[in-house]
Amino acid sequence: MKNRTNKNFIVSLMSLVVVLLLLSAAAIVRDGKLFGFDLRDGRATEHGRHDMQASTAALTANNDTLTVMPDGAIVVNTRLLAKDVQGYGGQVPLRIHIDKGGVVDSIEAEPNAESPDFFNHASSLFGKWQGKTVDEAMAEEVDAVTGATFSSRAIIANVQRGLAYAKRHAALGNASDAAGTADASGASVWAEDWTLGSIAALLVVMLGAVVPLFVKNRRWHYVQLALNVIVLGLWTGTFVSYTLLMRLFSGGVSLAALGTLAAPLLMVLVAMLYPLAGRPGHYCAHVCPFGSAQELAGKLTRRKPRLSPRLNRALNVFRNVLWGLLMVLMLTSTWTVWMDYELFTAFLFTSASVWVIVFAVLFLVLSIWVPRPYCRFVCPTGSLFRS
Repeated sequence: MKNRTNKNFIVSLMSLVVVLLLLSAAAIVRDGKLFGFDLRDGRATEHGRHDMQASTAALTANNDTLTVMPDGAIVVNTRLLAKDVQGYGGQVPLRIHIDKGGVVDSIEAEPNAESPDFFNHASSLFGKWQGKTVDEAMAEEVDAVTGATFSSRAIIANVQRGLAYAKRHAALGNASDAAGTADASGASVWAEDWTLGSIAALLVVMLGAVVPLFVKNRRWHYVQLALNVIVLGLWTGTFVSYTLLMRLFSGGVSLAALGTLAAPLLMVLVAMLYPLAGRPGHYCAHVCPFGSAQELAGKLTRRKPRLSPRLNRALNVFRNVLWGLLMVLMLTSTWTVWMDYELFTAFLFTSASVWVIVFAVLFLVLSIWVPRPYCRFVCPTGSLFRS
């Protein structure tokens, strides 16, 4: 028995190593970064004060951060000012156009790795600052957009830093206070990040991670499933997906985003580390909101048609082939947009693709008769942690 346990541990450990290598390679291929370290120029993009101080020289040497136009207008690029600010998929740099009278004329997005549906929804915030003077725009209190929290908070932080930089340096034209400006904004974002929703999500994930280890109670299990769906799914949109994993492996975790990322990060740790303790399906069974929704739907009837062994094998082959194909696409950065369409994103229904919502509903209906069909025969994220 002991030899068998040791063998299972070694297999789980090797699987974890494979997962870490896959995600690390994908982050490097797509973004040229790993845990915030920019491999393209060898510069660590550490989050917080040290990062912004290190970038001061870069701002001075190549001041694409602030451009003065012939008519006296200025354009602020936040790529270097907000290197530590991450959306759901990574950085969301902006160009802020300010006319010669000091009024915010327009805001446009630089290329980023955010999910287009969510970012487009979040970019509706641009109008909150347009047409206002820099002082008025800085004083504007802007709330995150429901259904695109990560993207919208990153947009807000980028605008705050860009406006503060414009106010300080439009006339002086130096970057000596860039670190202090970013630090102040970062501290503000950090304070705002710990919302009631983020705290509730963290508590629910902790319950799902710990309680089932000691309590084997069916009634409590159903309560946990309901909490997962309501709090993690419908309220906060908190789940593990490839988009989240790529964001973590590429950009790392900043203190400014710790409140928003605390629950997702704990989810990732449960999914990755629990298999080492002999609980490979713990995240899927006790934490994942879409898996919980499918299991609850399955309780609506006891009549379950039995899948033939042949069909079951065919569906498992389909799952493995699909996962292998998606991994090739991810590692070659050929068509990574598929990450934006995992069915978990249906919980963010105000931003999610219509097709994602349609397929999520179809799988929920199917799960009334077929136990957890998406988890068992499709889910790419689940396949990753079973690799």
